[in-house]
Amino acid sequence: MIPFKKFIPGIAWFFFVLILICLPGSNLPKADTWMECIYFDKWVHLGLFGILSLLFLIPIIKASIQVVMQQKLLWSVVVWVSIWGITTEFIQKYWVAGRSFDLGDWAADTVGALLALCFVKWKYSNINKNKI
Repeated sequence: MIPFKKFIPGIAWFFFVLILICLPGSNLPKADTWMECIYFDKWVHLGLFGILSLLFLIPIIKASIQVVMQQKLLWSVVVWVSIWGITTEFIQKYWVAGRSFDLGDWAADTVGALLALCFVKWKYSNINKNKI
């Protein structure tokens, strides 16, 4: 099994994201016109949730476990990060002043998780070639 301590960075990042999404809208810097043109907030979501995924995916991909179980765990991380993304949108809608629900943010969260999975599979593909 994978030691719990390997997931501590991911758990810490999870709480960091929670703190960020709970900041009131008045505490956030106002986006300049050019930032809105490049959808800066979506890139931030993609990065935050991509890193969250990476921090949970890397210990799994490096673990000495069967490929079938590893694949299930990897996809589970992506699904749970996506669920966490939609949950943060509801948290912002109902409990954080000056913040709102945005399906585009959730899409960016999910894309970040999927990109992290693609990166990990590409980066660590040589590790798994000899696994059963």
